[in-house]
Amino acid sequence: MNLSQARKLGRKLLVESPTPELDTDCILQDILKCDRTFLLFHGERELTQGEEEDFNEKITRRKTGLPVAYITGHKEFYGFDFLVTPSVLIPKPDTELLVENALEAIKKIRDENPGGTIAICDICTGSGCVGLSILKTLIENLPEKKSDDTSIPSLTLSDISPDALEIAEKNISHLGLDAYRDRIKTTLGNLFENTPGPYNLIVSNPPYIPAKEARELLTDGRSEPILALDGDTMEKENPQGDGLSIMRQLVPQAYERLTPGGILIVESGEYNAEKTRNIFLSTGFHDVKLTSDLAGLLRNTSGRK
Repeated sequence: MNLSQARKLGRKLLVESPTPELDTDCILQDILKCDRTFLLFHGERELTQGEEEDFNEKITRRKTGLPVAYITGHKEFYGFDFLVTPSVLIPKPDTELLVENALEAIKKIRDENPGGTIAICDICTGSGCVGLSILKTLIENLPEKKSDDTSIPSLTLSDISPDALEIAEKNISHLGLDAYRDRIKTTLGNLFENTPGPYNLIVSNPPYIPAKEARELLTDGRSEPILALDGDTMEKENPQGDGLSIMRQLVPQAYERLTPGGILIVESGEYNAEKTRNIFLSTGFHDVKLTSDLAGLLRNTSGRK
């Protein structure tokens, strides 16, 4: 079987997928360690027996609903390649807005305090995609990439899942950030219980989907961790069922750990953005703003201490 035949077969077998052509190409790119251009211009390239077996096995797994990212172990986010496993939520394009908002906040903090050090915390970090994308972008924009540059912020990555933190740790190395490990700390705990701060900026993409909806999402076989989706996990006895039980605890805890003028930015989702805004205001945050994604849906909530 050559590449053209494999691409055609994949599209046929993955007819129930919303993106059969993309899924097939991603799987082939992973097997051959090539880009999509290679697939397009080398259709006559014959797969070896091992490659063909690998292809068939991965296509079969995709047919069960398992996301391609879990099959290949990789997902691009904010232009960077992240390692992912079923222990972490797959980074979504909509969450890239959280990185954009954070970079704007850092510029504001620097403008108000030139030369000052900046401490960032990514709470509920998962794969580390948000915090590490922020740090990686800042480093890449330095005139000289020196690991002892004092303008490089410190970064804390925190999660309740030890398996998730293990992936975040691997992504530090995978992104080529080992030289900056003295600036990066990982902590295991429920929200901020082992993460005292203080921080100038806190970012988070916490679980914010109502428990019932979170479980319905997983019926398609996507296998994402329920812990990273269910926002009601902290109110098991008297759940309000709105997906905001974690947010109701995260926002006040973050406020306590921010420096004066510090900024909190969270992904809150379109159906919980307004309620999250109210949580920010009742906690004492000012300059509270809602930010929409490219689809025009409310995505992020931010505020200053």
